[in-house]
Amino acid sequence: MKLLAKKVNMTQIFDDTGRVQAVTLLNALDEVTLEEGEIVRVSGVSKGKGFQGVVKRHKFQGGRRSHGQKHSEREPGSIGGGGRAGGRVAKGLRMAGRMGGKRATVLNLKVVKVLPESKEIFISGAVPGRRGTVLEINN
Repeated sequence: MKLLAKKVNMTQIFDDTGRVQAVTLLNALDEVTLEEGEIVRVSGVSKGKGFQGVVKRHKFQGGRRSHGQKHSEREPGSIGGGGRAGGRVAKGLRMAGRMGGKRATVLNLKVVKVLPESKEIFISGAVPGRRGTVLEINN
């Protein structure tokens, strides 16, 4: 079953034992057919982060802070040469560029609470996108 919902915000609720749990509040656009305790997957467009360098975008380590490095600590390093690429930049080489703003899916999220009269759904953990993003919930 597919359900469309709008991301409202993240909050926390307390379970029966008094333990706090981080949840995301979603507002369903259709009627809610979901049950509490159900495992779902949520898809949507992730937050756009603009143009980012290789350290943030691809988790490159960066260079050492010693041995004469002045401004190259967060640079990618060598990108080509006479080795396997034959003096050119190989296709698919990870470089700086636009990050985020793509479709993302989070699996195995638990429906913690459902309020059918107000069409509110509380899902454990984080889901893709910013506030106001329309999300797709599949079970």
